[in-house]
Amino acid sequence: MLTPPLTITTAAEQAGLLAMRDVWRASELAISRSTTCTTGHLALDAELPNSGWPRSALVEVLLQQAGIGEMQLLKPAMVRLSTNQRIALIQPPYLPNSMTCRAWQVNDRNVLWLRPSSSADALWSAEQILKNGSCGAVVLWQSNVRAESLRRLNLAAQSTDTWLWLMRPLSAASDASPSPLRIALRPALGGVSVDIIKRRGPHCESPIFVPLADMPAGRQLLDKDHETPVRRVPTVAAARIAATALV
Repeated sequence: MLTPPLTITTAAEQAGLLAMRDVWRASELAISRSTTCTTGHLALDAELPNSGWPRSALVEVLLQQAGIGEMQLLKPAMVRLSTNQRIALIQPPYLPNSMTCRAWQVNDRNVLWLRPSSSADALWSAEQILKNGSCGAVVLWQSNVRAESLRRLNLAAQSTDTWLWLMRPLSAASDASPSPLRIALRPALGGVSVDIIKRRGPHCESPIFVPLADMPAGRQLLDKDHETPVRRVPTVAAARIAATALV
């Protein structure tokens, strides 16, 4: 004997929603109690869980080449963090410039430059800084990182209140990684093109253009009264344009 379906009352529906509030669905961006720091770029924040860079986590930034705007992408976060916390730059490909820090309003007194003699020493230095909590943020550059080292960095980051960015070549995008957030950067006219490779949420279908005022042609694009469509230029051409202002 068939019975008619039960009517779901409003109270029952609200009770069901309350019971499922802590369940994360893969089709939605994850929302957690972990602390984040806004990237300073609205389009990028909208695509990141909790709308910003996660603290106590390994964040991988995969670069097509060094100096295409990765530090300008981190600039808003560095400005806020350097106010009362130290930022460690470990094995950067270029010499840090104190005048640039001041122009960006980054407190250069709180910027530490570490130049270890080997990749193993650089990884060890980053791990020790994370464990002792002496810095508010760590930016580490590495070309080749073993899976074991990535796991150690991620575990060390989870045990501290520090932001950790790992700069790696774009060729590492296909490698497995414990990082909860992986993004790929490519040069674009007036900014960078950001591909979100991995995040706690649905797959990001299309790249995100992030305008950067200090990049070549960036000021001209941002100073216009009307919105100007940004045309993606070939990789070689974009790299040639950016060669005069690698920061």
